[in-house]
Amino acid sequence: MTNASPLSFELTRLIHQAIAQASGWIGFDRFMAMALYEPGLGYYTNTLQKFGAMPSSGSDFVTAPGMSPLFGQTLAVQVHESLQTTGTDEVWEFGAGTGALALQLLDSLGDAVARYTIIDVSGTLRARQAETLLKHADKVRWLDAWPDVIEGVVVGNEVLDAMPVQLLQRTQGVWHERGVVSAANVDGLGFVWQDRLTDLRPPVDIEGVHDYLTEIHPQAEAFITSLAERLLAGRGGAAFFLDYGFPEDEYFHPQRHMGTVMCHQLHQADDNPLVSVGQKDITAHVNFTGVALAAQNAGLQVLGYVSQAWFLLNLGLAERMAQASLAERSQAQRLVNEHEMGELFKVIGFSTSADVSAQGFARGDRSHRL
Repeated sequence: MTNASPLSFELTRLIHQAIAQASGWIGFDRFMAMALYEPGLGYYTNTLQKFGAMPSSGSDFVTAPGMSPLFGQTLAVQVHESLQTTGTDEVWEFGAGTGALALQLLDSLGDAVARYTIIDVSGTLRARQAETLLKHADKVRWLDAWPDVIEGVVVGNEVLDAMPVQLLQRTQGVWHERGVVSAANVDGLGFVWQDRLTDLRPPVDIEGVHDYLTEIHPQAEAFITSLAERLLAGRGGAAFFLDYGFPEDEYFHPQRHMGTVMCHQLHQADDNPLVSVGQKDITAHVNFTGVALAAQNAGLQVLGYVSQAWFLLNLGLAERMAQASLAERSQAQRLVNEHEMGELFKVIGFSTSADVSAQGFARGDRSHRL
């Protein structure tokens, strides 16, 4: 029995209880929210390792700041430009992970940043962040909840993909919402899928009559709307989100009939979120069109939308790599290689003003594809 097993057992018990209280069925968004964020028990709120380069550390995945410090150093060029153009001196990070990106940004930005605010639901990760950011302790603060006003530059690396999604399943031409129910198995009581008729639909019609599984993202879109309201309530600001995903026409392509929900544990990927609950990450790709529309409808301007490769190259990553060691170049190359993070990961930027430009979107902008 691992140290995580008692936590997983208790989390599983609570989800079964929630299902019972909801007349035997909960939507996948509720299941995903509990699996990831149930206080003290969910994947992002328990004490599991999570972030790291190798499975031998007990970690499940590595993010860009953990691959190479050149990631944050290069992103800092964009953050610095946006701090200047918005006349602000505060950086906000959602879901700061180990604190590696915050450290890279703070080291690079120096006096351009007066305060660095982290909003993170994980108390255990917060402790790790505080240790990582010790030398910048005079600038860093943590918030448990949204403030009424946000002024400055917001960054979110692999944040939107971890927001709970609803699953929609088209079977024999009829749309259902896919949810979770309790069911007996050889180990006792487990979880299985169950579909219910629904009036919910994807934002676009899916061509064909074949069975089709996909996601809709009301929580990510609500997050962007809330962020816009707070940015517009202040003196202004900008926001940049880096994540894997697609524009709407690719996201809901007829051939993408299996959905995008994936799990990550010990650097292995699987597509079954109903097992090892609380012990592995659950994600879904981002619908960047939906995110952009939510921002625009709330009053923000879209600065640009590019692949991560173009974004980092526009900001001078190649020049930084030329000055780095062979080992450092090898790691940084993964950030821009098309078959690794360079193409699958995208960057979208928003601003409170139409007069703001951003160097990261100078070449390769695909805003017309949103």
